[in-house]
Amino acid sequence: MLFSGPAASEAVSFPSRAERFIAANRFDQPTLVLDTDVVAERFRALQAGLGDAAIHYAVKANPERAVVERLLAEGSNFDAASRGEIELCLSLGARPAQISFGNTVKRASDIAFAHAAGVRLFAADAEEELEKIAEHAPGAEVYIRLLVDNPAADWPLSRKFGCAPDAAIRLMDMARALGLVPVGLSFHVGSQTRKAAMWTGVLDDVAAVWHAARAAGHDLSLINIGGGFPAFYGEVVEAPAIYAAQVRAQVAARFPGARIMAEPGRGMVAEAGAIACEVMLVSKKHDTDMHRWVYLDIGKFSGLAETIDEAIRYQFATPRDGDPAGPCVLAGPSCDSADVLYEQRPVLLPLTLKAGDRVVIRNAGAYTSSYSSVGFNGFPPLEVLVL
Repeated sequence: MLFSGPAASEAVSFPSRAERFIAANRFDQPTLVLDTDVVAERFRALQAGLGDAAIHYAVKANPERAVVERLLAEGSNFDAASRGEIELCLSLGARPAQISFGNTVKRASDIAFAHAAGVRLFAADAEEELEKIAEHAPGAEVYIRLLVDNPAADWPLSRKFGCAPDAAIRLMDMARALGLVPVGLSFHVGSQTRKAAMWTGVLDDVAAVWHAARAAGHDLSLINIGGGFPAFYGEVVEAPAIYAAQVRAQVAARFPGARIMAEPGRGMVAEAGAIACEVMLVSKKHDTDMHRWVYLDIGKFSGLAETIDEAIRYQFATPRDGDPAGPCVLAGPSCDSADVLYEQRPVLLPLTLKAGDRVVIRNAGAYTSSYSSVGFNGFPPLEVLVL
């Protein structure tokens, strides 16, 4: 949903324009309010820091049409995880050359669709994936995703995706034998890697594979550094342009002359959004409980999936901020017992908070609406409103 009018044309300030819009309006269900001006500003900041690196926005972070359209106007490329995301980008005017198919697990028919549409750059991390690409996208360029370990990231991605370093050259050999063009390597340092210095060890490991592959006769030209660019969730993060410049300097030092590709998602859109939600119930399980339970009308199944393991710590604002506060367990509204957001590290909220009070979840533009289920327990999916 797009909104225009006085509340959507105010200058950016703090609280954010999205938060001020929320304060001035009523909502019948949890609603993500997005400000695409912030998306554009973040793109420019990251581009300034990354220099000549090609930015491929990770569409999965927030596939809202207005977000993709705004980034397209800014000159962004796109990292697509599925046929649906490729179709979205193409429908908004992206050229096939601006799209990479970055999911290492792809349906054969989707590979064929992408190739027929003109997409030429694909990710792989397994023999069978290379066989599918060779059959359905003959002659395509491929990059091999490496499995890397970075426990410093708030949301590590070191298990499901990528191949072991000692398998990478074998996969490049296979790709070449199948008629594909192995152009480079990719990795993901881990989502929400808060400091650029946290990249150093991973980059050293990837560089070792890169130079070994070149020594083995592979003329690699592309290093895809993935995402990891952080957003502010209460802990200090470096300014986007400074962070990006520090990362780029480390990459350039280890991969001289390589084309650099980056896939920011969270760092591009998180701070562009705020969620309006409501307290449904405040209770205690026992009279002696130290913590209240605060139930919101949004939970893990309606947009807050990243509270799993309490990895992402959202920031909250209420109209009662300033009143005495105390720790509480925060939970969602569904009948699933897993729908508890923060319990290991309780959240401090006003002691006066009660059912019906508005709660704003700050910097929630990434991985919220895209995670929201359709009708679990009969609750509607997260509404999205674009200023």
